[in-house]
Amino acid sequence: MKAVLQRVNNAQVMVDNVIVGKIEKGILLLLGIENSDTHDDIDWLVNKIIGLRIFNDSDNKMNLSIEEIGGRFLVISQFTLYASTKKGNRPSYLQAARPEVAIPLYQSFIDKMDKVYIHKTETGIFGADMKVTLLNNGPVTIILDTKNKE
Repeated sequence: MKAVLQRVNNAQVMVDNVIVGKIEKGILLLLGIENSDTHDDIDWLVNKIIGLRIFNDSDNKMNLSIEEIGGRFLVISQFTLYASTKKGNRPSYLQAARPEVAIPLYQSFIDKMDKVYIHKTETGIFGADMKVTLLNNGPVTIILDTKNKE
């Protein structure tokens, strides 16, 4: 799994001109799923994301986790995180999981977030044409990859 985290003051996602997910201060999380991903990847990623200290403390240092500031999550499925651009100019998405694999893992990720985090996770709609808007705070953008656990 790959995740792009953006620290935001607010973010929302619209489908067919209807807001389907919206948060104030927190993390907009773009989530990509590949064929070899498992529930172990979900567990590692959720624990890592919730523990990341990327919010400013009273000394203006990134020293607080999302839990400590009471922030929210907006999770958006994003198969294009697995784009391969090695050949030609048209990206290939062969590494991205097909919906029959990705949808259950995406839902398991959301379920795990809801189980371990105090606030309900806001989401987009898997596979929909989504319009995402955000006010990035910092900007702070972090990329995590469960195949490269640093």
